[in-house]
Amino acid sequence: MRIASVASALPRHVYSQSALVEYLAREWADDPEAVRRMQLLHSNVQVESRHTALPLEEYAKLRTFSEFNDAYIRCAIDLGEQAISRALDRAGLRPRQVDALFFSTVTGLASPSIDARLINRLGMRPDVKRMPLFGLGCVAGAATIARAADYVKAYPDQIAVALTIELCSLTLQRSDRSMANLISTGLFGDGASATVVAGERRREGDGPSVRATRSVFYPDTEEVMGWHIGTDGFRIVLSPAVPSVAREYLPRDVDAFLKDHGLSRSQIASWVCHPGGPKVLSAMRDGLGLTDEDLAVSWSSLRRAGNLSSASLMLILEETMASRRPAKGSNGMMLAMGPGFCSELLLLQW
Repeated sequence: MRIASVASALPRHVYSQSALVEYLAREWADDPEAVRRMQLLHSNVQVESRHTALPLEEYAKLRTFSEFNDAYIRCAIDLGEQAISRALDRAGLRPRQVDALFFSTVTGLASPSIDARLINRLGMRPDVKRMPLFGLGCVAGAATIARAADYVKAYPDQIAVALTIELCSLTLQRSDRSMANLISTGLFGDGASATVVAGERRREGDGPSVRATRSVFYPDTEEVMGWHIGTDGFRIVLSPAVPSVAREYLPRDVDAFLKDHGLSRSQIASWVCHPGGPKVLSAMRDGLGLTDEDLAVSWSSLRRAGNLSSASLMLILEETMASRRPAKGSNGMMLAMGPGFCSELLLLQW
């Protein structure tokens, strides 16, 4: 099983963190204390710029959940088409050569799902297998690649595409002045990413092979991260416990996973980790005994685009493959955590 290619697609509207702070300060001008806390929190998340699905002035026109969700569907289809097309081009493939499409999102609702609409847009075969996934959040960047790898392990002559699209700005909650929402408005951005995974009988691409995958679910942690979804849309659930969970559980789970394959952390040359936020990345670093240099691409991605939820991990993988490719034959780890609460681990060989 090989990662043949990876590609991202970011909206063309990009704003500095200071511009986004100014916009939100105007939105919440009736609550000076919320503005003060928002400004402080945004200065601490180490994000310098983010992409938004729409120009900032367009958000004022959106008031109902239906209006936000309609914008999500429209923008998601465009970005999904761009990400898949770029990934297939890099692998030297055409849309009709795709055998399975795994799609995940947690920032909009659609039925038919976005993947179905993309099959029409891209002209994929009518017998392509679809697996739309909802609710995985940040972990889905790793989970969709893992499920695509599981699929081509069973069908080694086939091609699977893992696609993630998150338009976090279109979950804007103007009436929510909670700490979780104030943090999320400073941390999350918009984007899409796609990964082409080829079975072992295929020769496309030059990315790392997927040696093994593992899913880990943490019982009774449903309130750590997620959404409350109601008449006004998506309200963020974001517990302060996320960094502690990362620091406490990830080292144990990574070590157990690697041990089953005759490896230890010292034998992992590269780490592709979901960026979360600065506290989560620091907790991963400290818990796994890594350095900031080990997570340099994750830190860079967080600064330039924010946390794109499920789309971030592939963005980091794309940059790793393009400019920080590990030595041939070396081992790598790819990992993310998300709602459930859970983690997804992939063992790579470059």
